[in-house]
Amino acid sequence: MEPHVQALFDAAKAVQANAHAPYSQFKVGAAVRSTSGRIFAGCNVENAAFPQGACAETGAISAMVAAGERTITAVLTVCDGTELSTCCGGCRQRIREFAAPDTPIYAAGTDGVRAVFTLDELLPASFGPHNLEQK
Repeated sequence: MEPHVQALFDAAKAVQANAHAPYSQFKVGAAVRSTSGRIFAGCNVENAAFPQGACAETGAISAMVAAGERTITAVLTVCDGTELSTCCGGCRQRIREFAAPDTPIYAAGTDGVRAVFTLDELLPASFGPHNLEQK
């Protein structure tokens, strides 16, 4: 694994262990890299009132924004299980708020990266900040 991807994997894997997933037992860790090169990580946090939970990507993006950063240059999520797991639809849109269509998104399992997509491949013809620009 390339060093810049390994750093994302290590950060996502480390926080995955802290996920609060008492209902699904499906722990997820996510890491985003900003234009400054800093890595921000988050894990999923479930809630008994199911819609109130938060995805791992949401936590990582929130940490990035709280640190004053606004652009994502790469995303990696790590999930347990044998099936390939990618960002949910809501997280794809959250990533779109801060990332370009060609931003790489790495889908990883505990064994490492299983697939790489661009944001545009996961969310084609997306609605983003440019759609709201005043002309």
